Amino acid sequence: MSTKVADQILERLRAWGVEQVFGYPGDGINGLLAAWGRAEDRPRFIQSRHEEMSAFEAVGYAKFSGRIGVCAATSGPGAIHLLNGLYDAKLDHVPVLAIVGQTDRTAMGGSYQQEVDLHTLYKDVASDFVETVTVPEQLPNVLDRAIRTACARRCPTALIIPGDVQELDYAPPTHEFKMVPSSMGMSEYTMTPTDEALRRAADVLNAGRKVAILVGQGAAGAVPEVQEIAELLGAGVAKALLGKDVLSDELPYVTGPIGLLGSRPSYEMMRDCDTLLTIGSSFPYTQFMPDFGRARGVQIEIDPHMIGMRYPYEVNLVGDAQATLRRLIPLLNSDRGGREWYDTVCANVRRWHETMERRAGLSADPINPEYVARALDPLLPENAILTSDSGSVANWYARHITMRPGMRGSLSGTLATMGPGVPYAIGAKFAHPDRPVFALVGDGAMQMNGLAEMITAAKYRDRWSDPRLVVGVWNNQDLNQVTWEMRAMEGAPSFLPSQAIPDVQYAAFARSLGLTGVRVEKPEDVEAGWRAALEADGPCVIEFLTDPAVPPIPPHATWEQMEATAASILKGDADRGSVVKQGFKAKVQEFLPGRDKGEHPGGCHAARQ
Repeated sequence: MSTKVADQILERLRAWGVEQVFGYPGDGINGLLAAWGRAEDRPRFIQSRHEEMSAFEAVGYAKFSGRIGVCAATSGPGAIHLLNGLYDAKLDHVPVLAIVGQTDRTAMGGSYQQEVDLHTLYKDVASDFVETVTVPEQLPNVLDRAIRTACARRCPTALIIPGDVQELDYAPPTHEFKMVPSSMGMSEYTMTPTDEALRRAADVLNAGRKVAILVGQGAAGAVPEVQEIAELLGAGVAKALLGKDVLSDELPYVTGPIGLLGSRPSYEMMRDCDTLLTIGSSFPYTQFMPDFGRARGVQIEIDPHMIGMRYPYEVNLVGDAQATLRRLIPLLNSDRGGREWYDTVCANVRRWHETMERRAGLSADPINPEYVARALDPLLPENAILTSDSGSVANWYARHITMRPGMRGSLSGTLATMGPGVPYAIGAKFAHPDRPVFALVGDGAMQMNGLAEMITAAKYRDRWSDPRLVVGVWNNQDLNQVTWEMRAMEGAPSFLPSQAIPDVQYAAFARSLGLTGVRVEKPEDVEAGWRAALEADGPCVIEFLTDPAVPPIPPHATWEQMEATAASILKGDADRGSVVKQGFKAKVQEFLPGRDKGEHPGGCHAARQ
């Protein structure tokens, strides 16, 4: 039997080490599906319930494996459905390859059924590389380039293959004019700055007395170096959410997340520092960084296209984080005098942890959503992988989950789209089938995508050596993050027709699939519920009835914003009574004195804010 183009696609993917493709079938890729049958499902075809979920699963796989994620879809509607997940990959700099079908070449331009100009459609999301295969000889070069580009530039790329081309006999490019041969593989490489640039960066850092460090996902390969430079400079380290798992939150100088979902010690450190070192982060919110002119800055970023954008840095170092830090550290002064700044940062961190513990302990109706995350934190295994969805649950993930060495976590950092929590977790299970995975999601995201993808989890549960995939659902019957944004930013009451959502029996749905389902309605049952989920012999959905009136107060919250919230309540917010009560109780925790008298410096900073 002759080798078809579709057969060669799968053979080439196997040669690149691709082990699974997340996809959904359709007649636009019938030739490819037939090839999968001939190849005995190698690489494995992982069937989602929707093409958007296939893309999210590919993103989750890539984020947690460090390898390229691959997704596949049919022409027209299937290819369109991939877009949201691919934009998530684009904005979070994740290598993903999309393989999509197209109508036969003979029908192109004839307004044929499901004919969409996919090249134009994908030109933005896959702007680094998108190509349509029109003849067999074109295939190896464009497929290899799509993979190499995705890996080198950490971006999504796309390969469009018309249905009739998939079924053509494969012929490799020949040694002649207007043929483009291709070869496999790509070596590892390291980019570092010049000696002169490193000396200028060292001069800035050596002059600083109140150094703040901001790390993102680009610092993940430089953990020992980040710790060494932080301790050498006496610096605190804040983390962008995509870098939450870079450093352990148990380190005394790690101030935790930054931004609207961030911590007060991160906010205070950025407010008061005189020097900023940013490593592997493109955190976009300038207002959470030092005031312009207050601090000198150095940035380390591997992508020259992304450097120098967020802050007026004095020195921009283009290079790999680990290699750059290894060359920079010997240039720094080890004798820096007093440690007052370091001690203040550490005191503020301790005070914040106490504040979070008190907030989680506040009574609510029926369950405090902060307590749900707080109760899970000490129960997490050391090799746990966590995904968080967008929405108010991301606040609780950011502030109450303690990342320890060996743990991993991620979310849709830049697109901040709803719905990737569960498909990310499924992708993570295929990346690490021997590790427990936890998806933390709100009820809105669970209704949007999570419920259907529990069917996918049930379908593939036997392929995972550790079958635990725990999906925690914060069930408050409210699209809570937008509700709070309306209250705090617009001074508007909750608009129930847009914000209220049905009370779905999530645990019962899981049980209907043969999975474990747990429903927790009282605070005293929260910890036992998490333990039951951890002891399940397969995927589990555990839902908690949480209070929508507990506010996700930002670390920089002003009394003006609190007054705007109060004004919205007075205008007739349906939750006005409990909102006032919970907002006041949460806010006052930040002004209570620390239990340890030695932590008073942190209290002074908090009180002045």
